[in-house]
Amino acid sequence: MARLSTFRFGRAAVLLLAGAYFLAPLACAVAFSIGAGVPGRRVSFDAYTGVIGADGFTDSLTLTLKLAAATIALVLGLLVPALVTVRLAAPGLRTLVEIVCLLPLVVPAVALVAGISAVLRWGPDHFVGTPVFHVLVALQDPNFPVILVLAYTLMALPLAYRMLDTGLAAIDLRVLVEAARACRASWPRTLLQVVLPNLRGALLNTAFLTLALVLGEYTVAAILGYRPFAVWILAISGSQAQMSVAVSVMGLLFTWVLLLIIATAGRARRPKETS
Repeated sequence: MARLSTFRFGRAAVLLLAGAYFLAPLACAVAFSIGAGVPGRRVSFDAYTGVIGADGFTDSLTLTLKLAAATIALVLGLLVPALVTVRLAAPGLRTLVEIVCLLPLVVPAVALVAGISAVLRWGPDHFVGTPVFHVLVALQDPNFPVILVLAYTLMALPLAYRMLDTGLAAIDLRVLVEAARACRASWPRTLLQVVLPNLRGALLNTAFLTLALVLGEYTVAAILGYRPFAVWILAISGSQAQMSVAVSVMGLLFTWVLLLIIATAGRARRPKETS
């Protein structure tokens, strides 16, 4: 009994310290954003109520959400068919695919964007008047910079690969596919109606991690000269520090809520069939 009590006390202490480690900075950020403890300022929630009407907020958030949606679609569209094919038809290529997907982990974001910038500067000088020139211009469209989607996809590959590979390892993929094919289901129907429903948790977690990456990514967008949400937050921090902190707190809380929703949806079970 004494050992059990000591274990429970130690666990409670660890949880308390971990909670203080995460919650104390958040509480300080909230206090600063409302003006609590700031000399010469009254407590006010103007930093929160004025976010929607802030200059550039709607445009930057809309752009970021569009980039996130496109990145999620591209990541899933590339990895899911590739990993399913490797597991079913070419297991010998699994190591090569893993190396390729994990390679962005060893490439810093600054090095990645330096290479992208060099290509974007070099391309127009050598392909003027050709279709390649128009493609390069389209990739850099300020209204929807596809080049950011490509960069974010590369940065998301390691996390997405590990999440989807774990999800595929948890199911008997070959049996599911052979059963669907035995029922004369086409390959697209097998993928959409048999494989994907069994990967619901992995797909949701992959989408969440990709969304979190796009929401918080600053380096690539700033160096390339675009202004998504993370760049906008830093841009207003000089003139509206309280609002900048308030938006960061709201973004963090939104991410936590979304994570809880995804975790709940991933654990949700289908209702049992009645006999």
